Amino acid sequence: MTVNKDPYHEIRPYNDDEIPAAINRLIADEEFISAILQHKFANHAAWFKALMSPLVKVYLKMKWSKLKSVDSIQLEVKKYLEQILNTTTNGVSYSGLDKLDKQTSYLFISNHRDIAMDPALVNYGLNKTEHKTVRIAIGDNLLKKPCATELMRLNKSFIVKRSAKGPREMMKALGTLSSYIKHSLDSGNSIWIAQKEGRAKDGNDFTDPAILKMFHVEGRKQKIEFSQYIQALRIVPVSISYENDPCDVSKALELHQLETQGSYEKSEFEDIESIVQGIIGEKGRVHVAFGDVIEGEFESPEALAEEIDRQIHGNYKLYPINELAAGNDDVAQNVKDKLSTKLSQLPEGAKAHLLASYANPLKNKSA
Repeated sequence: MTVNKDPYHEIRPYNDDEIPAAINRLIADEEFISAILQHKFANHAAWFKALMSPLVKVYLKMKWSKLKSVDSIQLEVKKYLEQILNTTTNGVSYSGLDKLDKQTSYLFISNHRDIAMDPALVNYGLNKTEHKTVRIAIGDNLLKKPCATELMRLNKSFIVKRSAKGPREMMKALGTLSSYIKHSLDSGNSIWIAQKEGRAKDGNDFTDPAILKMFHVEGRKQKIEFSQYIQALRIVPVSISYENDPCDVSKALELHQLETQGSYEKSEFEDIESIVQGIIGEKGRVHVAFGDVIEGEFESPEALAEEIDRQIHGNYKLYPINELAAGNDDVAQNVKDKLSTKLSQLPEGAKAHLLASYANPLKNKSA
């Protein structure tokens, strides 16, 4: 049995030489093919889908035979993303990219509203301005299906093992993750990671100090002080703001159920449905603001979290719907109609959650 000497082989994205085999595994994955058939031929009979299955495999083999590198895959993703942005947004704008050096790797920490679109929008902006795209941190809770893991690792995602059980296994997973992030930055690869686990369903974008402690696990191993180690990571806070959140109604319903019943149980395919809704749903205008590289001395994860939050809140682009949700009626009628339509889809108790999700960015910015 050959021993894999790569300490990161279980979590890292695929290298160029691993791409063809991963694509072949995807095409051979019946669940993956079934998901495509379900999406493309939802209204057709089961026998028709069974008939189409081998044809879809042949089509994918032909279409993907030219994909032999990470760059070629990212080019395909970019084409698809451009179509999505053209049909689901009223324009995407960027700020702060001109302050970043194209030869330097950064640790981008962003607020988190959408599972797939947040890192995709960061990558799109970087690519358009000729910066290298990022390696994306993704929780293993989203990778319950082998095909999901393959797809993510093909597109520069690395795995955060949230499901690790027991203190020893958790510490090992944290150590590997912390080491991998530093290794990536040291080898010229930028990283994207959300400021906390899970999306901010209530519109409150606050950094979890536990994530910042995780960064320092490798620093502690090397006996480097927190403040010194953090400076070496070149952290850049990123604010992503959507004029319209395609998942806002479902987020409000989830928060309402948590409030009234004390718990919320996700359905089996809920994460996938959220990903799809976030991609195909109407987003209005979108702005991605890249902040300043954090260079000051921060003695604790809590102090660093405050600085990240200050930049994320300060750079967040507000829209009329944020003003309206916070109680300012001086907005156009079409904005009032849009918010009214959203609220009409919710039971009375859940409406406050939806309003808060749009009002909180304004409150945090002016705090």
